[in-house]
Amino acid sequence: MVQLSLFGPGPTAPPPKPAGDGVVRLRVLITVKAAPQPSAKYGETVCVAGVNLDLQRPGWVRLYPINFRDLSSDARFRKYDIVSLDARPAQADQRRESWNPILTSISRETHLRTWHQRRGWLDPYLEDSMCALNRAVRERPDAQSLALVRPKDIDGLLITQHPGWTPEEQRKIDAYVRQPALFADHERIPLEAPRFQAAYRYRCHDPQCRGHKQGCLDWELVAFQRNFRHASDAELRHALEEKFLHQMCAPDREVAFYVGNQAKRVHVFSVLGVYWPPRR
Repeated sequence: MVQLSLFGPGPTAPPPKPAGDGVVRLRVLITVKAAPQPSAKYGETVCVAGVNLDLQRPGWVRLYPINFRDLSSDARFRKYDIVSLDARPAQADQRRESWNPILTSISRETHLRTWHQRRGWLDPYLEDSMCALNRAVRERPDAQSLALVRPKDIDGLLITQHPGWTPEEQRKIDAYVRQPALFADHERIPLEAPRFQAAYRYRCHDPQCRGHKQGCLDWELVAFQRNFRHASDAELRHALEEKFLHQMCAPDREVAFYVGNQAKRVHVFSVLGVYWPPRR
């Protein structure tokens, strides 16, 4: 049975991480899996986020780095899974929500299949002003870096050709593939760049909002394209727009965007996923 959140997510500023690198047991509802990025050490890394289900310490949690291809089958989780794991506070990352997961400790508990189950935990986190988040990080780099923002209106989805990996990113991929995999039982496959990238254009509810354009880093955007690998560019563009704009952001959906910023450029927020339960 899913327990409803008895308390809201607390004040806008997230609580400080514990000092030191002591291990803490977390119980997290996964809401975000960002698209994998090249890494020399891990081959590819994924940023995962969710909400802490500890009612004594509610709030957003960022888990990084994670290489899903290296996880055991028992540890591989999906969006809206509840997982428990050990993690250390990411002291090299000023963002208060950031933790370094211990991958061998990940345990899946259950999956929230229905929007009704998910809403009990996530609706208390809905907020209306992306502009307020932008203002906060300009004032202090460790301000709130993850949120679930409800747009006032959505202007569209801008789909453009992915430029491919930069020379530095390609070097990371090549270096990882060449590393001897002493304990791996599978061949290391280079991470491929997706054919297209996308960005949402929308306005939030802030009275002074002049509009936002944020790149979509959702894992689903990349995975979706793999299913259309034999489609033409025009067919794939159409399919992406139908799925990520007309279906997910349809008028009969209560749409909100999972957003997060970058550690090195805290003023740059991206859409990490779409929250789209049906209107009640």
